[in-house]
Amino acid sequence: MNSKLKGVLLIDDDEPTNFLHKHVLKRSKCTENIFVVNDGKEALDFLTCSGKYDYLESYPEIDLILLDINMPRMSGWDFLEEYKKLPEDHKGQIIIIMLTTSLNIEEREKAESMKEISGFKNKSLTSDMIQEILDDYFETKNA
Repeated sequence: MNSKLKGVLLIDDDEPTNFLHKHVLKRSKCTENIFVVNDGKEALDFLTCSGKYDYLESYPEIDLILLDINMPRMSGWDFLEEYKKLPEDHKGQIIIIMLTTSLNIEEREKAESMKEISGFKNKSLTSDMIQEILDDYFETKNA
């Protein structure tokens, strides 16, 4: 078995969705850690060890972000605009997959035009979808 992902960050304001996605990730055994935040602002604080996460002693090791679009306080799009501004040591080699219920073709096209976004998938996360993401973006890290 190849190595697991160090960490997956779920950014979504919907608690049942986070519960389901966390369960699917645990069942797939593809990652050592699963982190859940409720919006883009909280995600930025987590990634930079600031705000309520200032107690963290080092930046979290995240390989994959699953990002919702529509969230209160800071949307997925707003998160990406701020994420672009982060120093490289905060971003590392993180793969960002937009995971949404949106069927809006313009949002898909916008996501495809942004270099920070590696993929655009429709909810809900499935075991097959996880395996597809691993195969496409983490060739040496299969579960």
